[in-house]
Amino acid sequence: MHSDLKQFARSIAAAALVAIFAIPNNAVAQAANHLVSPSDLAKATVDVSQQRQQNIDALNQFFSSSKAQQALESAHMNPQQVKKAVSGLSDEELAQLAARANKAQADFAAGNITDHDLLIILICIAALLLIIVAVH
Repeated sequence: MHSDLKQFARSIAAAALVAIFAIPNNAVAQAANHLVSPSDLAKATVDVSQQRQQNIDALNQFFSSSKAQQALESAHMNPQQVKKAVSGLSDEELAQLAARANKAQADFAAGNITDHDLLIILICIAALLLIIVAVH
């Protein structure tokens, strides 16, 4: 009787081990909630893409103004080359330059800076842009 009890305990232990190893590990992991859902990742990707496009549009608009064209030509910079260089910037660089361009336009519209100041800012931004692209 004692050996039957041992045999029964071994059978139960073996069945338990088979059941434990039969369940795939990833089945348990899939049941847990993900830290970031796929829809959140997709939304974040779209948001970043839209923000990048807005920054590119802001810089292109800034460099397309007649004053900007004149300033670039007076500094012997090719306006088309400057516009082309905008798309080669990283997201961070693009955001920084777009913020500077937007601030300069807002200050100029508010009367806080003169035409001369705007031209200097424009030339500095264009030069910085070309330097960044040349370094990459």
